[in-house]
Amino acid sequence: MKLSDFDFDLPEALIATRPARPRPSARLLLAEGDRISDRQVSDLVEILRPGDRLVLNNTKVLPARLFGTRQRGEAVARVEITLLEPRPQGWRALAKPLRKVQPGEVIRFSDRLSATVAAKTETDLTLAFDASGADFDAALAEAGVMPLPPYIAAKRAADDQDRTDYQTVFARHSGAVAAPTASLHFDEELLRALAAKGVEFTEVTLHVGAGTFLPVKVEDVTTHRMHAEWGRVTAAAADEINATRRAGGRVIPVGTTALRLIESAAGADGVLHPWEGETDIFIYPGYRFRVTDALMTNFHLPKSTLVMLVAALMGEDRIRSIYAHAIRDGYRFFSYGDSSLLIPKASA
Repeated sequence: MKLSDFDFDLPEALIATRPARPRPSARLLLAEGDRISDRQVSDLVEILRPGDRLVLNNTKVLPARLFGTRQRGEAVARVEITLLEPRPQGWRALAKPLRKVQPGEVIRFSDRLSATVAAKTETDLTLAFDASGADFDAALAEAGVMPLPPYIAAKRAADDQDRTDYQTVFARHSGAVAAPTASLHFDEELLRALAAKGVEFTEVTLHVGAGTFLPVKVEDVTTHRMHAEWGRVTAAAADEINATRRAGGRVIPVGTTALRLIESAAGADGVLHPWEGETDIFIYPGYRFRVTDALMTNFHLPKSTLVMLVAALMGEDRIRSIYAHAIRDGYRFFSYGDSSLLIPKASA
C-alpha cells in the first residue's frame, strides 16, 4: 500500500480560511452506499434516523500559540511558542526559532505569564510555567491565540473571531491544540432539532494534538507511526453506545477523532468498554471497524492518515470518486471547510 495511492490534486482555492455562517449552512456531501447527493449540514435532521447515535468529541481547544520574548543581557529576542501537550515536568512545545533558545532561559509572554525552558531536544522544548490551575488558564486565555492549522495560518493570522469559530458549541474539557473540525458545523438549534427527531448523542473526549497535521513520510504507509493522543470514554458513554448497537441503531462518530477513540476502546467483539489513556491507533484500508457504522467528517489533506481512514471505511476506489466529486463541485476543504456523511453499503 503506497503513499501515492492516497494523493490527489487539490486546487488551492478550495482551502477554506473561514467557516460557513451559520454553522449548519455548510455543504454536506452525502455518500450512502453507491449514491452521492449534495446537501447541507442542516439536512441531517432529514437524513438521520430515530435511534441513530452521534458520538461527539467534547475536547476544548486551548489558545495554544504564544508570542513572547527572551532576554540575554541587553538583547531582547522574540520567540513564537506552540503548546503541544502537558507533561509532569511542564508543557511540551514547539518554538521558533528553536535553535537559539537554551535551557534555563525565561520566556515572558505577558505580565501574568512566563515560562522557564526546563529541557530542550532537537525538535521541541519543555516549558515550566509560573502559573498553574485556574491562574494558568486565565493567563493563557489572555496571552494566547488559537493555533490555526498550518494551511490556514499560511494565508492569514488568527484573530478574535477564531476564538469562537475554532471551538465547538459543546467544548467542555480543555486540552486540545486542534479542533475536532467536523463538530464545528453544529449549533444549538441543530442539536435540538436532531434530538427532537430521535437522534441521540454521546460525548467522549480526545485531546487533538498537533501531530494530526504531521505528514506521512514513508512510501509504505503500513510502516507509518502515528502520534499518540489522550482520550477518555466514560462508563456511561460506553453503555449508551452499546445500547444503541443492541437496539439496531447506527453509531456515527462526528469526526475522525471520535472515531479513532471509540475504535480504540472497543473489543474485538464490538463491545465498547470504559477507557482512558493514549491512543496511537492507525486506521488504513484493511482495517475492520468494530463499532463505527458511518462517519461525519470534513475533507482531508492529500496523502494524510485521515484520507487513509476514510478509504478504510468506504473503500479506496469509492473514496477517490467521492473526493473527485467534491473537487469538481467546489466543496470547501479542511478545517473550516464543508463536510461529508460517509455511510458504507452495509449501513446504508
